[in-house]
Amino acid sequence: MPQLPVLIIGASGKTGGRVRARLEKRGIATRPVSRSTAIPFDWARPDTWRVALDGVSSAYVTYQPDLAVEGAVEAITELSRLARDKGLERLVLLSGRGEPGAQAAEAALQASGIAWTIVRVSWFDQNFSEGYLMDGVLAGEIALPAGAVAEPFVDADDIADVVVAALTDECHANKLYEVTGPRALTFADATAEIAKATGRPVRYTQIPAEAFAAGMRDAGVPADVVSLLDELFRVVLDGRNSRVMHGVEEALGRRARDFFDYAREAAATGVWDA
Repeated sequence: MPQLPVLIIGASGKTGGRVRARLEKRGIATRPVSRSTAIPFDWARPDTWRVALDGVSSAYVTYQPDLAVEGAVEAITELSRLARDKGLERLVLLSGRGEPGAQAAEAALQASGIAWTIVRVSWFDQNFSEGYLMDGVLAGEIALPAGAVAEPFVDADDIADVVVAALTDECHANKLYEVTGPRALTFADATAEIAKATGRPVRYTQIPAEAFAAGMRDAGVPADVVSLLDELFRVVLDGRNSRVMHGVEEALGRRARDFFDYAREAAATGVWDA
């Protein structure tokens, strides 16, 4: 086990919080960082990176808002260099499936000289219960610019388990895991699974991409996030990620969690009670 704490960049996110809880349950100290923590970390302020990396054993890295955006490759390149110079054992990077910009950032990490593990994912199950799709579930209608293209939605708990394995076992060094759920679903399919789990009507409606972007802007969503989501629906959601991959099995030796099991357990918590 690492004697020094594990740095978690993005500890308040869907996977970062889960990774932190799992490590601490094992008795492994963590250093969660953000712009507002005692030791700050801000992707927009490289001067904060060096201190955050002082005295840690390894790091889990999530880039905000997404590795596909401009500047991400340069940021990962510099962070990797600093981590190598400070003697970190490994960086575990959360990356995006089917995103050329994300793959360029992966290549920068792989070329840095530090041991690495890349966990490549796409759409999270938890977007429906902890993210921007939850309001639609509560309202009884999820409206998105996504058609009949299927995606193998992945559970954030599976992602966290793979990340923790990578941070605590050297056998995962210099490996790339493409992590998905065990079957591909359209957004309409996923919505139907949620309706079944909740026992109440929840329908899916496909809307034009322009209307989706306008609605986000009207709701006050930051322009960079609107642009990112617009690209994901227009470009990445074209079938390139429909194939089920086996990163969970490769890393953990078990089957990935099914979307229906996620929906049933989320419904049982009352998170979708109208």
